[in-house]
Amino acid sequence: MNTQASENEIRSLIDAWRQAVMAKDIERIVSYYADDITAFDAVGALQFKGKEAYRAHWKACMEFCPGPGIFDFEQLQIVPAGDSAFAHWLAHCGGTDDKGESKACWMRVTAGYQRLGGQWKVVHEHWSAPFDMQSGSALFDLQP
Repeated sequence: MNTQASENEIRSLIDAWRQAVMAKDIERIVSYYADDITAFDAVGALQFKGKEAYRAHWKACMEFCPGPGIFDFEQLQIVPAGDSAFAHWLAHCGGTDDKGESKACWMRVTAGYQRLGGQWKVVHEHWSAPFDMQSGSALFDLQP
């Protein structure tokens, strides 16, 4: 398969996954992940190993912001290479808490993909926020 076709498939997968997150459809969200995914999320644990661990994390995230979600992407770059690919982008993510207050920030995202059984799956996902080395505080107010 040519790289443009692979890039288009990954772009479609990312868009469908984003829509699943906006719909708060946990099963659809994790359907895009490989069973043995390793994820480095910016929230909670140092790492999540396996789809079940990451499913539980997604569920907790959705419960933290029960109202309408914010999940907008900018500067998406996709680099396909055969049956592997990686992508990176900036994500404005968050949601509305139980008091109706919107809480969102810009995060950095890198994801690794592999074609498994003819389908692209996320095999690695990494979310992060920059931090100030002096204070140790996350820099949630940065803008792209």
